[in-house]
Order: sequence, then structure tokens, then C-alpha cells
Amino acid sequence: MATMIDDRPGPALLPRLAPNPSWMMTGVGSRSVAVAERDAIGTTARLAVWPSDRLRPVLGAVDAEILRLDLAASRFRSDSEISQVQAAADGTEVPISESLAEVIGVALAAARWTEGLVDPTVGAALEALGYDRDFVLIDDSDRPPEPVAVPSWRSVGLNGPTLRLPAGIRLDFGATAKGLGADWAASAAALRAGRGGVLVSLGGDIRAGGDAPSGGWPVLIADEHRQTSRSKRLGSPTQVVRLPSGAIATSSTTCRQWRRAGTMLHHIVDPRTGRPAAGPWRTVSVAAATCAEANAATTAAIILGADAASWLTARKLPARLVRHDEAVLTVADWPSADGGSIPVPPPRMPRVTRALPHDPSEDRSQK
Repeated sequence: MATMIDDRPGPALLPRLAPNPSWMMTGVGSRSVAVAERDAIGTTARLAVWPSDRLRPVLGAVDAEILRLDLAASRFRSDSEISQVQAAADGTEVPISESLAEVIGVALAAARWTEGLVDPTVGAALEALGYDRDFVLIDDSDRPPEPVAVPSWRSVGLNGPTLRLPAGIRLDFGATAKGLGADWAASAAALRAGRGGVLVSLGGDIRAGGDAPSGGWPVLIADEHRQTSRSKRLGSPTQVVRLPSGAIATSSTTCRQWRRAGTMLHHIVDPRTGRPAAGPWRTVSVAAATCAEANAATTAAIILGADAASWLTARKLPARLVRHDEAVLTVADWPSADGGSIPVPPPRMPRVTRALPHDPSEDRSQK
């Protein structure tokens, strides 16, 4: 995963930040940049700010955006809006919040852009595979999971703040929500900071806001977002790049894994099969104008498999793909050497509008 590079001698963190006690300072070897991190939405949130004196004022803004995302779209919270909407879904139109409407709108825009490779209706398939609880609670002796058909994103109707969701459909926003949350948080943090720049990471999906430090933000590209410059796993291919603006997202089949009936499974489901993607890539990183777009592109690339490089090249999205044998392929001007600057492209994914109406004529399963 992508992570803001640091020079910490180890995992120890500096004192907690009052009045935001969940945030903890971490050293980065620079007096001009301040970095803090905390656990959030099942992963790690990290915030870098320059000049460093702007850190404390923006923590609350980032907290608010993370909570907004969690309350609107988490399928792991029974009190989230999406959990309540799905529990009552019967195919009729219901009003939803602007936050949830944006989450769903981005997920449907990603589905259209990727021609269904990224599909938010994979929720039931993920649950059938066992991804409905903490990994430690999954029993390896359970029977092998049977694949569950993915209904298709076309069955979801969204028109502004109104949703029509057929009964039984379970939505999962794993391919776009973390990126969208990073976009939200970076925008809110930059506005609150007032000057300088910010970099927000949610589980390694990163968005820059405001002005970057000279030369761009240094970002470590790795399998695991908790890795640092001094804790790289031996043999794990990593790279440091510079991000002047925009976003970088990374998807990997090596992090969210669990074993069931002796088979190792992961969380990136191919909607065409209902099973975990089985292509050649263990990790894909993509640079894009927004983190939601980058997040969608990395997921689509892992699902596409052998065709991923040509798909990314055609869309002029700088990307770094790592095979299971750890061979690295870069496309569309992604720098090949450490320290290279990422050329962030203009938006590629169609803009999300207030209206993404359901088209009944498109109610059909993916081929």
C-alpha cells in the first residue's frame, strides 16, 4: 500500500495529541512537516501537514469526514445508514442522506467507467466468502464457500438523494469508499489549514490537498500501508515516489486475507465469478486526479488480470503493477526509479452528477 514515508527508528510513536486523544504524533525527520496517525474504519488514518503548526487545527476536520463516511457507508456497523437502508430494502424509492448518495453515486460511476469490473453489489458474494466478520473469527474448517452471483450495479437506482434498492442486495463500497473518504478529508483539511498543504491517507489510499512541499510529497509504495522506510519486508518490492498533487491508491491481494477450508481467500471479488480475483497481480498502484478514481482503477486492474496494463495505458493512468513473483511493471509514465515525480493526469472517470437514474432496461446480470 502507499504510505507517507518517514524516518522513524521503529514503530514507536510520539505523545498523543490533545484535544484529539486518538491521534498520535509520529516522527518524520523534518521540522517543517508534522504527521499524526490513528486507527480508523478498520485501518490506519494518517495525516501530514506543512507547515507543521497547522496540524492541530485540521485534526478535527479529518475526524469529521472519517466519521461521516463510516456512519453513511460501513457495512460492518449495524447503525450505519447503508445497513439500515439495506435491512428495509424492498425495491421502493427511499430518501437517503447527501453523504450516502455521494458514496453510492461514486460507486455507480466507477461501475460504469470500468464496465462492471468494479461493482458495488458484490456485498453478498463477500459475505458468502466469509468477509462478514473479523478475520480471527473465520473458522478454517468451514466448508468451502459456494460462489454467489453478483446481481449487477445496474439493478441499483439512484436519483439525487433518492435510492431504489431491490430486496436482498448487499452493497459493498470497498473499491471506492476509502478513496472517497481520503478525498473528503483532504479537501476539508486543506480548507481548515488555510495555507500550506495536507496529505491524507486512509489505509494507504492517499490524497493531497493544498500546496505540496518543494519537490512533492514523498510516498512509499508497498504491499502493506503500515510499512515504513525502515521496516520494508525483505524481498518485498517497494518504491519511493513524489506526489505533487492528486492521489495515489493501492490495492493488494496480500493484506486482507483469510483461510477457509484450507484455501486462502482475499477481499477483491471478480463480479463475473463471485470469487476472489485470480489474476497475476499481487499489488497495483495507480495515480489519478482523485483518490476515488485511483481506488476504482486499482481494483479494476487486479480483476482484469493480464489485460490490466493495456487498460491502464489506454486511460493514460500512471500505474505500478507487481506480480505474485514480485516482478514489477510500470505503465503510463509512472517513474521507474526511486524519487521520481508522479505525473498526475486530469480526471478520467466520468464526473458524478446529482442524478444517476436507474434504467430498468439495463436490469440484467453481468456476462
